[in-house]
Amino acid sequence: MKQPCVYILASRRNGTLYTGVTSNLIQRIWQHRNNLVGGFTKKYGVHTLVWFELHETMESAIGREKAIKEWRRAWKMALIEEKNPMWCDLYDSIT
Repeated sequence: MKQPCVYILASRRNGTLYTGVTSNLIQRIWQHRNNLVGGFTKKYGVHTLVWFELHETMESAIGREKAIKEWRRAWKMALIEEKNPMWCDLYDSIT
């Protein structure tokens, strides 16, 4: 899946959230899940893909990521629950 994408990972339902951007969602989530990405996601065990959004360009994906990072937590949770109310791990649906 080589396409610009914004994604949200969670440690568990209503847990710690991480928002990121990538051009290869499958590879990036695999890296997070296998702790190959140092920093926040590794430290806090944030590995479950709960939301993603595809974009036409990397510029639009980066803009959306920056906007979401500014949002209140409740808005991020509403965004997740709109399409994924059970907080299912979406990784299998993209592989």
